[in-house]
Amino acid sequence: MTETDLGLLLLRLGLAALLAGHGLQKGLGWFRGMGPAKTAEVFDSWGFRPGRPLVLLAAGCELLGALLLGTGLLTRVGSAVVIGTMLVAAAPNAVNGLWAHLGGYEVTVVYAGLAACLAITGPGRLSVDHVAGLPDGGGWGAPVAILVGALAAVPPLLRRRSALRARPAC
Repeated sequence: MTETDLGLLLLRLGLAALLAGHGLQKGLGWFRGMGPAKTAEVFDSWGFRPGRPLVLLAAGCELLGALLLGTGLLTRVGSAVVIGTMLVAAAPNAVNGLWAHLGGYEVTVVYAGLAACLAITGPGRLSVDHVAGLPDGGGWGAPVAILVGALAAVPPLLRRRSALRARPAC
């Protein structure tokens, strides 16, 4: 085991813990989260309709991304899931700019960026991917994972845009 492998493990576990926390806040109301019913109201107000199924989808994606990245299993798939989910999650806060203390999208960009880095580097030797002999970074896998994640964000963002345009003026 090298320092790089240990660093990648800590990075993966830290990101996975944060993603899992967000998923559990939405899906189960844990960690002072609002749970699916109240979070669905927020999603509806942001133009993500129907809110409840999309809350469950977002929570499921965060939990799946956490599981895959945390274990280092199918790391590039996990990276794509996290990138797509975080790009969608950034949209409601885009009007506030980047910085989180101003209600911006900083956190989602950091999570997506870390997932992209893991797609590029691979999970390291302390991972299921390594034990199973799966690709460990390099080649076309990383750009494909990043592109797939970004493209997966497009349909929900277009649906949101359409829903916001259709909203009656107050």
